[in-house]
Amino acid sequence: MITNIRIGLVLFSLVVVTLVLLPFQLVGLAFDLKIRRYVPRLWHRSACFLLGIRIHVHGKMDARRPLMLASNHASWKDILVLGAVADVVYIAKAEVANWPVFGLLAKLQKSIFVVREEKRRTGDQVNEIAARMNAGEIVVLFPEGTTSDGNRLLEVKSSLFGAAAAAAPATAEKIVHVQPAAIAYTRVNGMAMGRYHRPIAAWPGDIELLPHLMGILREGALDVEVAFGDTIDFRAGDNRKKLSADVTAQLRKLLTRHLRGRNYDEYDENVK
Repeated sequence: MITNIRIGLVLFSLVVVTLVLLPFQLVGLAFDLKIRRYVPRLWHRSACFLLGIRIHVHGKMDARRPLMLASNHASWKDILVLGAVADVVYIAKAEVANWPVFGLLAKLQKSIFVVREEKRRTGDQVNEIAARMNAGEIVVLFPEGTTSDGNRLLEVKSSLFGAAAAAAPATAEKIVHVQPAAIAYTRVNGMAMGRYHRPIAAWPGDIELLPHLMGILREGALDVEVAFGDTIDFRAGDNRKKLSADVTAQLRKLLTRHLRGRNYDEYDENVK
């Protein structure tokens, strides 16, 4: 009974936060104001707080621009987590725009939707990515192309770095700074996460959203580590397969380290 009341309060609070912030975001989108970059971060932080997602940041995000974050992908919660850490914009598959709930949220955040199968539209999509990065926006790419079980890194597709390869010549200094960012879900209610709780952390996509969301709400507290790796300077003409290999090596190392509890000592900022 108490659990159901808490779940109801969380959902009600999330709706209230959304209704309060929505007008500001709509105005920002309508007039392309910079506020449209900041409002989503407030929403993501509020959502993480209400859902009980506690974020621990290790390392530092590169301050240089243009910046692309390359992250592993385990769940829709990754969007909330990275969105709570920084003012970011996501590169998403075109079909995401039509998904219930997530599609609307992605549009409100002005995600960049790409149609991978239609080469005739590639030029326009790349131009938008380059323009957004040149404007100082941090673009997030999930180079696995799909979600994993959260325990391992899937194959990183070098083709998805085509956005960085094509955007580099269009940037002011002919370079895109690519920084790996590993996301590891490590604890539930303060206890180390075992295989039993992995379905709560990960969302492979074949699980219905509502039962998955209810499972998270019932648990009440989920700890996630976000670890930033060393930035790779990707210049026009560089080999994207090498970029993919370098990103893969860093993500695998960071993910394994944090899943095993070997965290950095130099920097640990908890996102409240």
